[in-house]
Amino acid sequence: MGVKLAEALKRPFLLGDGANGTWLSDQGFKTQPYELANLHAPELVIAAHQAYIDSGSDFVETNTFSANEIKMPGASHLLHDLTLAGAHLARKAAGPEKLVLGCIGPMGKPIEPIGSITRQQVFDAVRNQAIALAESNEVDGFILETFIHLDELAIAVEAVKSVSDLPIIACKAFIEDGEALAEGLPGRCATEMASLGVAALGANCVVGPQRMVDIVRQLSEHTDLPVLAQPTPGLPQLVKGEIVYDIQPEYFAKACMRLVEEGAHIIGGCCGTTPEHIARMRALLDAGAYRPQARTSVERRVKEQKPLAETEPTELAMKLKNGKFIITVEMDLPRGLNVDKILRGSKSLKVHGADLVDISDGARARLRMNPMSVATLIQDKVGMEVMMHFSCRDRNLLAIQADLLGAHALGVRNILAITGDPANIGDYPSATSVFDIDAIGLVRILSRFNEGIDLAGYSIGVKCGFVIGVAFDPIARDLESELDRLKRKADAGAHVVYTQPLFERQAADVAAEACRQVGLPLFVGILPLRNARHCEFMHNEVPGIVIPDWLRKAMADAPDDDNAREVGICEAQKLSTHIRTQSQGLYLMPPFGSHQIAERVMEAVL
Repeated sequence: MGVKLAEALKRPFLLGDGANGTWLSDQGFKTQPYELANLHAPELVIAAHQAYIDSGSDFVETNTFSANEIKMPGASHLLHDLTLAGAHLARKAAGPEKLVLGCIGPMGKPIEPIGSITRQQVFDAVRNQAIALAESNEVDGFILETFIHLDELAIAVEAVKSVSDLPIIACKAFIEDGEALAEGLPGRCATEMASLGVAALGANCVVGPQRMVDIVRQLSEHTDLPVLAQPTPGLPQLVKGEIVYDIQPEYFAKACMRLVEEGAHIIGGCCGTTPEHIARMRALLDAGAYRPQARTSVERRVKEQKPLAETEPTELAMKLKNGKFIITVEMDLPRGLNVDKILRGSKSLKVHGADLVDISDGARARLRMNPMSVATLIQDKVGMEVMMHFSCRDRNLLAIQADLLGAHALGVRNILAITGDPANIGDYPSATSVFDIDAIGLVRILSRFNEGIDLAGYSIGVKCGFVIGVAFDPIARDLESELDRLKRKADAGAHVVYTQPLFERQAADVAAEACRQVGLPLFVGILPLRNARHCEFMHNEVPGIVIPDWLRKAMADAPDDDNAREVGICEAQKLSTHIRTQSQGLYLMPPFGSHQIAERVMEAVL
């Protein structure tokens, strides 16, 4: 079958199919992922393929785009059968005369070092999918499509090649703007894709036919391989909870002829396209309604890039550079809008010698004001820098980057990167957690911003000046794993390390040694205990907190709450004095955000 596709690629052009998922949805199969239709509604899948064949498609793609264990973890036991079924259904519709391409999509989650998905996991997922498609003996080749990142696409190509010699078509989804196009990004991508040893390469999804013209032009200028173009009908909109495209088949078909003229050898449609779109394209192709240009190799002059401006360092960055011992105090955000207490407390802390205020981001998944707003108010009204905690729980990759850029623009540039507590333990247990990335991935994003580029590698116009903080737990149950994560955070670009509340010198010493090993300054967490109830609650009900028996006994033996509070403050002062000799900073977490208690502890180290 591979020879069949290789021969077909020598034709003047090949017309592919359109969208499977949106077509199946229009026909009444609303269950997602749509690949489940291979088992639950095979007649609809056959009908979809048949509709495209009847409209003039030279090939159809198997309905297996998302059939991998990373995108469909709950259906992993079905994936092999589901993928085999997808190949059989496509062949049943295509018959012996039409081509069938085994479709494989990206994992849908960022891979390391940004995300937690490993390269081996990507390889294994694609390999398993390719094995099932190859075992079917129904596919003529593979199409890897809608990959955003070239490194993931390269892994996928390698995985397919490890199980099959069938030809591979590799496609990238281009999401960049006109400026990136002007810098020749598609051409560079074409060179990289061609180096993977694929039979053809191209672009699909995300953009409509007009925006894809420049992409195809640059792809064709930088490769002799056949170029594929599969645009969407345009920009989608959300109607009654469903993604809907403004379907104009006649316009779409005419616009796609421009793609043929600019070098596209394989054309078709992506999300939102229907058999009618394909039929209109077939009619224009057969009528010769296009004037293909001779493929040329163009040497583009890349305009000289001026060095990006660098943001001035924060006060915290300068203090760390000069070796100052840092005192930072975490202030509790109130429920609601009244922030007067935080502003008054911050002013008092500044007067008493604190360098920084920490503002948490929905700790324990409680509903609190956005920390960026409070951080901005403190910096503007008090004149004191804030370390803003930033959680991965509530934001996808787009929102994470957007919010961080917004924080930088507002002057909030000290960020403690945390993964965050799951939403189901907090005020709204039914709320969903996002967790596109974890704290390590967040550090990587912040570090890239400091280089002047976003996660996709595009310039943001200036090198940011973020101070990147990370967490470390020296009393973690799995200390080896915690040390490994600390090293990965350091490698990703972290600048300073915070610990959770510690209550013994030995734990603080472990943290200090770990930070010396990775070359990062350390802020040790101190929580002055309030009374015996507070002590027992923290020890027994808060994960990651261990209070030694001797301190619990001392708190319990105090005759009343006032005496217990003094015991808590005294022990916090003693530990702070020791920490002053072992670390670069003190991270105070007074109960209820009491600045008065924090100021009492600070007296021991000032």
